[in-house]
Amino acid sequence: MRSSWHWGYAACLWASVFAGSHFYWACGGSLGLNVSAGAKLATERPLWFVPAGLWGMGTLCLAGALLGWLLTRSLRYRAARRIQRYLGYSVGFVLLARGLAVEFLLLTNATHLDAAVSAGQRFWTLVLWNPWFIVGGLAFGLSALEARRRDHATSPQTGHPSSRSVPDPRTKASAT
Repeated sequence: MRSSWHWGYAACLWASVFAGSHFYWACGGSLGLNVSAGAKLATERPLWFVPAGLWGMGTLCLAGALLGWLLTRSLRYRAARRIQRYLGYSVGFVLLARGLAVEFLLLTNATHLDAAVSAGQRFWTLVLWNPWFIVGGLAFGLSALEARRRDHATSPQTGHPSSRSVPDPRTKASAT
């Protein structure tokens, strides 16, 4: 199942790019931050925002990149493979739900946003940021689905391609 590799690497790349942007902002970069976090956070950068909002999210994105890479691998133990897939499904669901929910709220103006959210921030969130959350959610979800298919197709006894099966003693007896 080669397609699982593509989705897993896509999820890894997606998370790596987001980690890089958060680390860039945490180190003082500002390109794109004002339309992502808002002008107030981008200019003032409160004490909690840099360690939690930027370094913290960058670290979570790195963990997501590792998960995406692991979804391209078939782990040895069944329980580890199951946890790996559930994490992939969970990350995919959270990212997809976040992207779709924010898109819906911004398009319908259901929250009646005040002047704190500028028209420019709303526009860039709709056309740039949220679609990438949807793409990331699909990449993680599809990589977990393909990992499940790959693991189920490898070996009916163990689910792992490198495990060795014990030869049936009756087969040796009949061969001699």
